[in-house]
Amino acid sequence: MKYQRLAREIIAGVGGQENIVSLIHCATRLRFKLRDSTLSDAGKIKALSGVMTVVESGGQFQVVIGNEVGDVYQTIQQVLTPPDKMEVTTDFTDKKDSLFNHFIDIVSGIFTPFLGVMAAAGILKGLLAVAITLKWMSPESGTYHVWYAASDSLFYFFPLLLGYTAGKKFGGNPFITMGIGGALVHPLIISSFDVSMVGGGTTEYFMGIPLSFLNYSSSVIPIIFASWISCKVEKKLDAYPPAIIKTFVTPLVCLMLIVPIVFLVIGPTATWLSQLLAHGYQSVYEFAPALAGAIMGAVWQICVIFGLHWGFIPLIINNLTVMGHDTLTPLLLPAVIGQTGAAFGVFLRTRDAKLKMLAGSAVTSGMFGITEPAVYGVTLPYRRPFIFGCIAGAIGSTVIGYYQSAVYSMGLINIFTFTQIIPPTGINNTVWGAVIGTVLAFVISTLLTWLFGLPASSKLSAKENKDEKCH
Repeated sequence: MKYQRLAREIIAGVGGQENIVSLIHCATRLRFKLRDSTLSDAGKIKALSGVMTVVESGGQFQVVIGNEVGDVYQTIQQVLTPPDKMEVTTDFTDKKDSLFNHFIDIVSGIFTPFLGVMAAAGILKGLLAVAITLKWMSPESGTYHVWYAASDSLFYFFPLLLGYTAGKKFGGNPFITMGIGGALVHPLIISSFDVSMVGGGTTEYFMGIPLSFLNYSSSVIPIIFASWISCKVEKKLDAYPPAIIKTFVTPLVCLMLIVPIVFLVIGPTATWLSQLLAHGYQSVYEFAPALAGAIMGAVWQICVIFGLHWGFIPLIINNLTVMGHDTLTPLLLPAVIGQTGAAFGVFLRTRDAKLKMLAGSAVTSGMFGITEPAVYGVTLPYRRPFIFGCIAGAIGSTVIGYYQSAVYSMGLINIFTFTQIIPPTGINNTVWGAVIGTVLAFVISTLLTWLFGLPASSKLSAKENKDEKCH
């Protein structure tokens, strides 16, 4: 196969199959959890053709591949035997890594599997907003209803999806935690919530304890906490029943025990924490939105390099769930487009055919939100283009922060984010502010890179270019 050799070399470079605890991938990276990181050879893997770089962050050994990461991942899974044993538990109590590293590892493990579908759903919802704004479609039409259902179903049934991925990440039976998530959005629970919102509604009880119904559709934190507790209980229970009845006794006890606990304790507490987090972020943002934009625009790509950007994903989703919109995502758009503009500046400036081809493909990827080819292949090796991209991102994000732009659906940060910035009331200054800030970031990074980003030697031979990269 095309990537067979690369897959075997990567496995050998991380210390062999026996050193791999788990393996997942995101848009551009293979994310290994290793038993002993000292057995890995980052330098050897970096030297492989087809590997951009290696990042060790968040308790993970990350191999940056680029757009072909999905194919390489599938090949590695075929080489490893048996592939179904790759996903194992990640526990808060593991002492080898810091609590922060555990947090990044858990968040990436839970959200990565459906990140692409989530981005597609967000883009579709944004395109529907454009169609409604431009009067191309009526919100009462059957076409709109079908496509809106397609764009909203993943977010509405978040507890189901997160129940499955969290169950796998915490080392339990994902179908048990998926069942718990299903209970949170069951029609009976939703209807009970609707009734409780009406004045004079009757109070329902669970074994004499009053229930407080909440709308858990699109929620994030409650099911993650519930899944963690369920997996803990499941492991304890597995030690007692005989194997012949364990397959149904353990799930039965988990469902009977955890689901009521979710509605009585975990759900209300986690919902309170969700609201506290969302309103806390909003208070900080409203204090100085332009300053928040400048900071996030400048440091976002640095966070991406070290894998720290995963820590913001729950915050973004939580903002959308609690407030119906998110002001953090628009601040990140100029940071993405700024690096893309820097790569475009390299494309315009260089005479090295190989670098020009690499920069051109990186620009295309960057426009669609994949900046690793631009960062690791073009801007970071030459330093100044990367710095100019960060500066341009800060300037563009300052403008967006000033206009207080927001997104109304989740998605990958790319040119389609503009469609998600359109509010339900139609195009207004927040949309134009996002457009101005993003275009400004692209233009500034392109011009600065074209004028000052590359040394004079980059105009010369490919060999000199290669030598410059090595410094």
